[in-house]
Amino acid sequence: MASLSPSTMATGAIPTQATMVASFSGLRSTATFPATKQAKNDFSTLPSNGGRVQCMKVWPPLGLKKYETLSYLPDLTEAQLAKEVDYLLRNKWVPCLEFELEHGFVYRENARSPGYYDGRYWTMWKLPMFGCTDSAQVLKELNECKKEYPNAWIRIIGFDNVRQVQCISFIASKPDGY
Repeated sequence: MASLSPSTMATGAIPTQATMVASFSGLRSTATFPATKQAKNDFSTLPSNGGRVQCMKVWPPLGLKKYETLSYLPDLTEAQLAKEVDYLLRNKWVPCLEFELEHGFVYRENARSPGYYDGRYWTMWKLPMFGCTDSAQVLKELNECKKEYPNAWIRIIGFDNVRQVQCISFIASKPDGY
């Protein structure tokens, strides 16, 4: 059995084999790098989404407000809304309707500090629909809210009552002209 000398133990020295590092051998040859330049109009290296489309159009920022999830799509029809609500119900989320009469989107008015926005909290339409099992019930409440407040933004929200979080939220109705 090998023993360490007292001076080695006191300084905490490590045997020389553990500290050996390969010596620097210089830069690699430039022969491994491609020498040819690509043409200016060669678009073969652009990012692709895997399909035939090579580039995507950017959403115009002026005049088109982005509200929430699915806001980049055209307005949903009754059948599409019913499918979204069915998805919400299949996941055992509690549907709820909220409405906003003035803006419909987040904005800054009362403070300019980072992370603070007005318009995040909307007025709840009735109570959350605990025990709801049919999308027709939610759409009926949506139509009642539209009848009561025709110039309101209305969104449907799905709450997970186990995790205590909002899992889905989308605009179901916007006032005319938006």
